[in-house]
Amino acid sequence: MNPLLRPLYAGAVSLARAAALIAPDAPHKVWRSLRARRGVLARWRQQAAQTRDTQRPLVWMHAPSVGEGLQARPVAHALREEHPQVQLAYSFFSPSAESFAASIGADLTGYLPFDSAHDADAMLDALRPSVLVFVKLDVWPVLVERAAARGIPVLMLSATLAASSGRRGVLSGALLHDAYGALARVGAIDADHGARLVELGVQYERIVTTGDTRFDQVWQRAQRVSRRSAPVSSTASSRPTVVAGSTWPADETVLLPAWEQLRKKIPDVRLIIAPHEPTPSHVDSLLRWARAAGFRAATLSDIERVGDERTADVIVVDRVGVLGDLYANANVAYVGGGFHSAGLHSAIEPAAFGAPVVFGPGHHMSREAGLLLQAGGAAEVHDVETMRHTLVRWLRDETARAEAGHAAQEIVARERGATQRSVSLVAEYLSVGVG
Repeated sequence: MNPLLRPLYAGAVSLARAAALIAPDAPHKVWRSLRARRGVLARWRQQAAQTRDTQRPLVWMHAPSVGEGLQARPVAHALREEHPQVQLAYSFFSPSAESFAASIGADLTGYLPFDSAHDADAMLDALRPSVLVFVKLDVWPVLVERAAARGIPVLMLSATLAASSGRRGVLSGALLHDAYGALARVGAIDADHGARLVELGVQYERIVTTGDTRFDQVWQRAQRVSRRSAPVSSTASSRPTVVAGSTWPADETVLLPAWEQLRKKIPDVRLIIAPHEPTPSHVDSLLRWARAAGFRAATLSDIERVGDERTADVIVVDRVGVLGDLYANANVAYVGGGFHSAGLHSAIEPAAFGAPVVFGPGHHMSREAGLLLQAGGAAEVHDVETMRHTLVRWLRDETARAEAGHAAQEIVARERGATQRSVSLVAEYLSVGVG
């Protein structure tokens, strides 16, 4: 870290720690994140005292939020399977990942403390990891520095750096250049991203192309989905179906008017819509829209309880965790985020089922969107008219839809294998001492 920034960074960490002590009991994600740091070291120490076997190597994986967690999970599961002697610790930063973390199956799990020397040393003392693994891009400079000082190798998996990423800025470089330079090994999602990672400070000779583990995960999920199990069976229909996933209000201002126009062209088309945040107010607003437009609408919970999906023109998904399965019922999929500042959500989930994918223009941080567009398995839309035109074309032309869906699915199939390559990369360092 640039010496001029070190005291400023330490000061920011101290302010964050102080804010955690006074954070109100409010639902906002920032306050939840701060409150979660109260007593976090004590919780890690308690877990370590109960679980940590220092005669066994331990891999400590850190994934800030759910997106990175989805890339970490297949590696964690495969590591368990191939190296059962290894213990696993899993840390995260965002409250959105708290419930997701249980799916990793780690021996020790919790929020990552703030990035101070004291907290980093306390974590390393408690966990005594053989290797520390960051997922995707985020690094914590002080933690990397303290781990490297102890001779603990620090890796990065599914590493990605988009051409337009703010991480390539001057301030970010001054803060994180040394941390990236200290990484012992980096598994990049492809050669182009690997080349850009060198700009951040990663040493060129330490980069290997391993791929993106999300492709393995979505492919496996698609292959394992039973079409006889809920919620897939309860929402199945012979009617043409558009599944819109992870939508934000900004997506819906384009999608919903387009769908109203689409219904005039294809009267029996259905919409299954899963908002990114299925809060009661968001779900209710979608139901009100549908009913005001004259459509028969129900929530997924209604459908599962009543058991008659055939009468619903619009099904609003009112819980999380099921979207990846519901794409099995899509003739065409719309993936949200392309009209929202958060950026595009996962376009390869529906692609794994062979559904052509539609999304908005804000996809430039998404490598998978570029691959799908290049292969003809996806279409970019900019407004209500292009949305309506694209949906009509793929729903009416069965041949064009099948060709696009096949192209999308082939992209997912082609990109598989990153999980095994990533596990092999980690395994190279498991002979290193436990710290």
